[in-house]
Amino acid sequence: MTRYVIKRILMFIPILIGITIIAQVLITIAPGDPAQSIVGPDPEEGEYELVRAELRLDDPIIVRYGMFISGVLRGDFGRSFFSKRPILPEIMSRWPYTVMIAFLSVILATFIGIPVGIFAATHQYKIGDHLAVFLALLMVSMPAFWFALLLVRLFSVKLGWLPVAGIKTWKGWIMPIFSLAVGYAASITRQMRSNMLEVVRQDFIITARSKGLSEGKVLYKHALKNALIPVVQVIGGTFGMSLGGALIAEMIFSIPGLGSYTLVGLQNRDYPVIQSSVLFLSILFCIVMLLIDVAFSFIDPRIRSQFARRRRAAAKKEVL
Repeated sequence: MTRYVIKRILMFIPILIGITIIAQVLITIAPGDPAQSIVGPDPEEGEYELVRAELRLDDPIIVRYGMFISGVLRGDFGRSFFSKRPILPEIMSRWPYTVMIAFLSVILATFIGIPVGIFAATHQYKIGDHLAVFLALLMVSMPAFWFALLLVRLFSVKLGWLPVAGIKTWKGWIMPIFSLAVGYAASITRQMRSNMLEVVRQDFIITARSKGLSEGKVLYKHALKNALIPVVQVIGGTFGMSLGGALIAEMIFSIPGLGSYTLVGLQNRDYPVIQSSVLFLSILFCIVMLLIDVAFSFIDPRIRSQFARRRRAAAKKEVL
């Protein structure tokens, strides 16, 4: 297992390098000039050129990329073009909000999606199944930002139950989390339903029923743990998507997270902020994928047996 984890970590290194290269290329070819934004529409003579030289914007792209990577390796993510503040403290103070929104939305989606998916599978072609499938298709097709705005209009503007923006109290977390969780729950529901239907038709389930086991034991003791194996991967991918969804939720609900910080950097063409935020979000995503892979190796007996065979083969070589 240790070898597997190390192998996965090493695989993330070229992925992160590729992401940083793509981010560097995109911000270079994107329209807009941060120096022009800083000096304004009527700069003094030579001020524009001075700002570009100060920000090293005239350097070749490979030079700027090398400066960024060397700074990251030293733990220095640079300073914002506009605020002149160090970027790393800003990221460290903001990322917990983003991770909290993403984590809680996925947890809520899991607690909704798995039971509904099981219910739909055990009531196939009945009214409950049709209703669950219809709602899942509706919610997975609905843009999260539009659903969030509907929640604001209903629960904040019309009813006044929840705050429009901010997270000063626990009520401020409800709409951001729920607006993301509904769409994720729809995806989990569909996956859970299809997996459950596939598993309950297999021979070992028929054998369990022929032994006289109750339907509850057949479903929750034998079928569920096998149907959950692909769902774990879906939940892991959903958490990765929720990091991106949290960016939009933070802007809509005025949450001081990493998403709002990144989007403001995009609007201002603040290159160091964009690069650092993208890199940090990519690292978070890789960590989550690593944890999901490790959890998946414990859930899926085929992976455990694969590692056991490798250990036995290595032991035979040592004996020989």
